[in-house]
Amino acid sequence: MLKESKAFSGFSVLDTAAARAFYADTLGLEVSEANGILTLHLGGGHRAIAYPKRDHVPASFTVLNFPVSDIEATVDELTARGVSFERYAGTPTETDEKGIFRKGGPLIAWFTDPAGNVFAVIEDQG
Repeated sequence: MLKESKAFSGFSVLDTAAARAFYADTLGLEVSEANGILTLHLGGGHRAIAYPKRDHVPASFTVLNFPVSDIEATVDELTARGVSFERYAGTPTETDEKGIFRKGGPLIAWFTDPAGNVFAVIEDQG
């Protein structure tokens, strides 16, 4: 029944204006807005929505992953744009001084949006 549906993800934010500025200006995404809901236009024709929620509580998990070909360059560029990467100590997600997880699995670095939702860049060698 839903096999052919073009599904998309959604998550809440506290302040859509701050979220829109971060997604568009800092991350460089195309963002549109209709009826107070932001649409993030992602690569490959994909999309995600961010909707306002007065009692927003940030997700405690990664809500959006951005595959990148060079995580080092991406982390450096986003850091220069003001993004702060999360630093985790100890296993299983210990990160280095740049905020990159390097201990098994793909290289990944986590950061938060203005609402505290967790995003990630993840190196994709495929």
